Amino acid sequence: MEHTPVHETKTHGTAAFPYTVYHGRIPEFIPSFPLHWHDEFELIYCVRGRILVTVWGRTYSLGAKDLVVILPRGVHSIDRFSQETGEYFNIMFHPSLFTGPEGDSCYVKYVLPFLNGERTVEYFHPAGSCLNQAVTPGITSLLKHRRSSYSTHELLVKSCLFLILHCLNQHSTAAEGSGFSPLSYGRLKNALYYVQHSYDQDISVQTAAEKCGFSKSHFMKLFREFTGMSFNAYLINYRLELAARQLSETKLKVIDIAENCGFHNHSYFTRAFRKKYGKAPLEYRNNGMER
Repeated sequence: MEHTPVHETKTHGTAAFPYTVYHGRIPEFIPSFPLHWHDEFELIYCVRGRILVTVWGRTYSLGAKDLVVILPRGVHSIDRFSQETGEYFNIMFHPSLFTGPEGDSCYVKYVLPFLNGERTVEYFHPAGSCLNQAVTPGITSLLKHRRSSYSTHELLVKSCLFLILHCLNQHSTAAEGSGFSPLSYGRLKNALYYVQHSYDQDISVQTAAEKCGFSKSHFMKLFREFTGMSFNAYLINYRLELAARQLSETKLKVIDIAENCGFHNHSYFTRAFRKKYGKAPLEYRNNGMER
């Protein structure tokens, strides 16, 4: 079974032009997109319905024309809002798109502060807010030309991205005293990797804490700050995400999927799955086949 990535390392767009726009629908395309991070800037722009986006443990409900800004390496996820459906776009662009000649003062002044944690921006910008209004023309243009951006509209794309970067800088603030220290940040990622590679085995909070070099109590506190949930809640949610994918993409028996994903108590698996998705596993599979 392919592991759900925690740290996305694939190239979004092309190596020469690392930019792309993804179209998402929850739950039609995917039930949710689990906790992960990547090296790109990302804008999540809702166009219809409602979705939930979590960034660094803070959860936001997005309706039409609401925007979430995610800086490089920001830990985030996308989920369904209650039983509603939601349609959105992900605009992703790598910082290297703004790189000029060696020693480019603009890159050093306006991009590096976001990458090294010196500057930050608010994550959620509802429709009509100042930053949302400022970047909407650029977003609208990027969405309009998203299918031809690599062939005939490269200059238009870059001009829109520079406008967005300018607006992010205009609305940014100093990040001193906020966020996580690089040491804690690096250590806590070990717990996510531990889940990614061992989710089908018995996993304990104590072992996760040891892998991060923290005491159990300190680890539990930091992990909740880091992800917005307890370690056990994260583990169960991760396993359920994988189970939902297997139900949709394979013909394996439900009991085998439960075992594959680390649920050795079938009754508990069914209860947990129903609580998250509103349906029993078999019903979830059958509904997916009908769509």
